[in-house]
Amino acid sequence: MPSRAERLATALEAAFPPAEVRVADDSAQHAGHAGAAPGGETHFSVLVISPAFAGMSRLARSRAAHAALAAEFGGGMHALSLRLLTPEEAAASGSARG
Repeated sequence: MPSRAERLATALEAAFPPAEVRVADDSAQHAGHAGAAPGGETHFSVLVISPAFAGMSRLARSRAAHAALAAEFGGGMHALSLRLLTPEEAAASGSARG
């Protein structure tokens, strides 16, 4: 069975093609905090770079990402930090692969 990080990446790649997706499991940094589980896989940081975000507000991007990941929230994911950028925004901020 794929890890939650792998499932997050797969769901986001499918929702916002073509996308560059980076997922980091931050659960170890939250051990003992609310929502943390003994096995981890509860807290994540995500970067998605996709042209699909063009013309969308930050709120619309966030809502779309949360909709794509709804099953993971229902399955024990507690916290998600999102950076959702177009390729142009990523290049301007230095977040693009290179």
